[in-house]
Amino acid sequence: MKLDTVLVLSRHDGENLSESSREMLTAAREVADRVVSATFGTPPVAELARYGADEILVVDPDTVTSSGADLNHPAVWAALAIAGAEKMSPRAIFMASSYLGKEIAAQAAVQLDSGVVTDADSVSVAGGQLTISKAVFSGTWATDGEIIRGIPVIALRPTAVEASATDKADAAVTDLEITVPERAKRTRLISLTKRENTGPNLAESQVVVVGGRGTDGDFGPVNELAELLGGAVGATRVACDEGWIDRSAQIGQTGETIAPNLYIGVGVSGAVHHTSGMLASERIVAICDDSEAPIFEIADFGIVGDINDVVPQAIEAIREAGL
Repeated sequence: MKLDTVLVLSRHDGENLSESSREMLTAAREVADRVVSATFGTPPVAELARYGADEILVVDPDTVTSSGADLNHPAVWAALAIAGAEKMSPRAIFMASSYLGKEIAAQAAVQLDSGVVTDADSVSVAGGQLTISKAVFSGTWATDGEIIRGIPVIALRPTAVEASATDKADAAVTDLEITVPERAKRTRLISLTKRENTGPNLAESQVVVVGGRGTDGDFGPVNELAELLGGAVGATRVACDEGWIDRSAQIGQTGETIAPNLYIGVGVSGAVHHTSGMLASERIVAICDDSEAPIFEIADFGIVGDINDVVPQAIEAIREAGL
């Protein structure tokens, strides 16, 4: 038996939903009879409906900005979750477990006096109770848990759920008002600089090619392989510390957590602070010249060799195969 209603916090650019929002709606659709999306601005109604929204709660962004608060402040989104919960009485609240999503989840749970789980891998329902699965202790254990107090607030990892659309084309749209918290008005956005993104979003990509210490700073082959496979480029902490690539590419305990269909490590040894951020990958391919490297213990396919020999051959073979 499914839950009756799940509330999903959705993000969009005015025309398209974020990929993680599509995934959250898909996850909600699988465990609830009714999915309600809450968002700001003018939402892409048809797309929200296709991915599972039966009703869309919309807050006029002018009511937020006119108060002096910024729309991306976590307290503002937490207020959206609270207002949506008060209106719909959902059995759970879902959002993406991004840096912002984790803050939103924590603030919303405190105000709702509820339990919260971030970086969840999956959700399921048994006997009318929501079960949350999550990897812990740097990915060495898989746990199943239940939130036993309040409305469960769940932040699911991006790519943990594969987004899938339905044939549904419409959803009811309802205006929603929120109370902007005073703490959200105490921070003023001075400037906003869009980071140049030359490829797919790292956290949401289904293919990620990662460069480590073994690249010696040459990310050319890593970039070429990622582009050929339509994937994103990631890096270990060492590669970022050395300044070989922007910090935004870092994967691990102090970076992004990813779960692509295909992970390819190029010159990555597999230190725990890195592998904790990629263990949920569906298939792991490792290319490293150290046969004793820890990454081979978790790899589905490993190649021991010089990356300067192996990667160019792989690129050539992929091109010849027309993949």
